[in-house]
Amino acid sequence: MEPTRPLPPISGRGAPTNLRPTRTGSLDRAADGDWLDTAEDIDGAAPALRTTVTVEHPRTIIARNNSPDIGFDRSINPYRGCEHGCIYCFARPTHAFHDLSPGLDFESRLFAKPDAAALLRGELAKRGYMPAPLAIGTNTDGYQPIEREWGVTRAVVEVLAETRHPLIVTTKSDRILRDIDLLADMARDNLVGVAISVTTLDPAVARTLEPRAPHPKRRLAAIRKLIDAGVPTQVNISPIIPAITDHEIEAIMAAAAAAGAIRASYILLRLPHEVAPLFRAWLDAHYPDRAAKVMHMVQDIRGGRDNDPDYFSRMKGRGVWAQLIRTRVKRAAREHGLDKSFPPLRSDLFRPPERDGQMELF
Repeated sequence: MEPTRPLPPISGRGAPTNLRPTRTGSLDRAADGDWLDTAEDIDGAAPALRTTVTVEHPRTIIARNNSPDIGFDRSINPYRGCEHGCIYCFARPTHAFHDLSPGLDFESRLFAKPDAAALLRGELAKRGYMPAPLAIGTNTDGYQPIEREWGVTRAVVEVLAETRHPLIVTTKSDRILRDIDLLADMARDNLVGVAISVTTLDPAVARTLEPRAPHPKRRLAAIRKLIDAGVPTQVNISPIIPAITDHEIEAIMAAAAAAGAIRASYILLRLPHEVAPLFRAWLDAHYPDRAAKVMHMVQDIRGGRDNDPDYFSRMKGRGVWAQLIRTRVKRAAREHGLDKSFPPLRSDLFRPPERDGQMELF
């Protein structure tokens, strides 16, 4: 059930609610009994929401796609859910398939895949495997806070570096600098490209929009350090949110260019499934003065709907507002020298990993 009045924001979290998914047959859980209505008076406020991590043991680790508007056909997600808590995250609905909420559950009840590197090694060792760029961070961020303890992403990158397999990384965390030794080594053979997402330069906006992601200045500093280490790095202005962050397009471009980024890309706000009501609740909590305007512009971009799932238009949108944003992005990218092509990654250096202690020769 969609909230009927603004919900107060929860400190340190993106979603203001934990509504249950309805697509998978779950129902929202409501208080049952008059005594629950006064539980806070009796026992005090509920304890702070804490992050939990559940170990997941998948049978395979490489996810495949045949989407014509995505520049890669395979990816790895070391984690399910993401503690960054970005209210706009289009991956939130995936938690519904675990009978968990795409709201607060998505950013606080996480899943880690510690077997990821071993599974990857096995899949790369299969006869007939054909290498092509593999993406990390396209669903949930591989460098979210729990990577500090779990190190699943690091282990995966180690396998890719060892086998000289091409890699694309997308993140909004400067935690990626911990792996700069591996990335710089791969970059020398043109095996890696990195995209750092910068949504806003305003720390006040960032605190509510993506509450547990690193400060925008730290992300820009990460671009500089990666570039200095020889790692091709672009800025990803994603998502652009009408009437919330779209006025920053040119400023983000200028800051990214000053940090040394080699190109820029962007994606307009996407609101699939449960993300739409969550985003509406977030608007009501943080921007009640312009909530209706923002959604009017979103729907204009999305053909009268909250979300447009169609290939190609789902990334760039339709209509006058989408065209205006596209024109501004292209103009700013050209002005700041961020309209170059990303260097193509090599796949011809791939060598299958060891199998039974022996390197594969063919």
